[in-house]
Amino acid sequence: MTSLRIRVAVATILVTIPVGLLLLWYDAARQHEVAERLLAGHVESRMATERDRCEAAPESFGGELPGGPPRHLGPPPPGPPPPGAPPPPPHGPPPPPPRPRARPAVIFAYDTELRSRNPKAPAIPESLVRAIRDASVAVAPTRFLSTDVEVLVAMPWRTGPCAYMFGRGSTDPGWGVLPESNLWLLPTVAVFAAMLLALGPVVRRIQKLTEAVQASAKSAYASAITEDGRDEIGELARAFNAAGVEIRARERALRDFLANTTHDVMIPLTVLQGHLASLRENGARGEPLDARILVSAMAEAHYMASLVHNLSAVARLEAAEAPTVKDTVDLTALVQRVVARHRPIARELGVALESSVPGDAVHVLGDVTLLEQAASNVTYNAIRYNRKGGHVAVILERTRGDGFSLRVIDDGPGIPEAQRSRLAERGVRGDEARTRAPDGQGLGLHIAYRAVRLHGFELTLEDSEYGGLEVKMQGTTS
Repeated sequence: MTSLRIRVAVATILVTIPVGLLLLWYDAARQHEVAERLLAGHVESRMATERDRCEAAPESFGGELPGGPPRHLGPPPPGPPPPGAPPPPPHGPPPPPPRPRARPAVIFAYDTELRSRNPKAPAIPESLVRAIRDASVAVAPTRFLSTDVEVLVAMPWRTGPCAYMFGRGSTDPGWGVLPESNLWLLPTVAVFAAMLLALGPVVRRIQKLTEAVQASAKSAYASAITEDGRDEIGELARAFNAAGVEIRARERALRDFLANTTHDVMIPLTVLQGHLASLRENGARGEPLDARILVSAMAEAHYMASLVHNLSAVARLEAAEAPTVKDTVDLTALVQRVVARHRPIARELGVALESSVPGDAVHVLGDVTLLEQAASNVTYNAIRYNRKGGHVAVILERTRGDGFSLRVIDDGPGIPEAQRSRLAERGVRGDEARTRAPDGQGLGLHIAYRAVRLHGFELTLEDSEYGGLEVKMQGTTS
């Protein structure tokens, strides 16, 4: 939380600085505006009574405005005390240095050509020369952090050596145009304090939420986090609680998954161990090799290998809602690998396994592992649940446009239509369907269905024209 506090302090400063500068500029602009108005009014009121004196001696008229503040603001300069004043104390701290007076305001007279006969008169800025053509009073633009005030006033008579009066002063309070003002500091301090007061409770609530999350994590998310407030922090607490519920659900699912997996692996492993023990005993007695036991042992080993691959596929499917790896997949080579992998077990089970692929490669975009596992599951089911002397055909072909079709056809017992539609529509989960029931509705077909749908393809189960089942995978090539 230290870094958060630093960020809060930095954010407060970054907000306060521009606000303070803006208020400073606004205060300066307002002071310029008032000073310009007072200076112009002072010039007009003075010239209403001193026009004759100005026109009589324009070369000496002008200079500092009379009636200004004393030369020093603060304690009087050192010197003899005035008559009747009490004598200063004999000892004591020296008086503070006097504060210098601000630059006094001055005015000068100019003729119709904006020329002054007073040699001390300054040149009129070009901005005022342009502005006075269309106005009776022109003011110089305000410069940031500048206290200078300049006005050019056109006299009502507009003739003679005193047709225009140029005044120059300052917004410094020393010459009396404006009182000293630091009111702009108050909003800045108020903004700074308001941000600290507003963010302080937020930091404390985040600290409290952090402690609650840490305590919940120590209890394996069994304890809920207090969901106080309807703001973003309350939403964050509710999100943590929802995440805790999801984590607990996943832990329960993982425990069930491990229990079911252990059960599913132990069954074929036990059968395989029994077959191997029988083969060893037969060999010890010198009896010939029993082909049926060997074929059954091979089938159990093949089944365990398929089960392990299926469990890996289930984990990948549960972890993503889209193919985790998108790449170009050669379906032609994929079918050839699947057929070659299952041909030995098909031969031992007495099932003829054939395949047909196009002469050129058929490419799709997707996850090669999931697609190959889907094709392998369908092919293995067609072999395993077929009869001895049965047939299985794996056919890949192009369809109209950019489509493809991968069909696995067998002449085995098939699956009743009611059960097929239930598998496809309900999407039976692996933990519910990982059985070795003779009807073949196990994890393999469910994985194939989910993997195909995950790629945007379509998987259908139909009656085969040879009396068995036809599983068709259809989609678009890349």
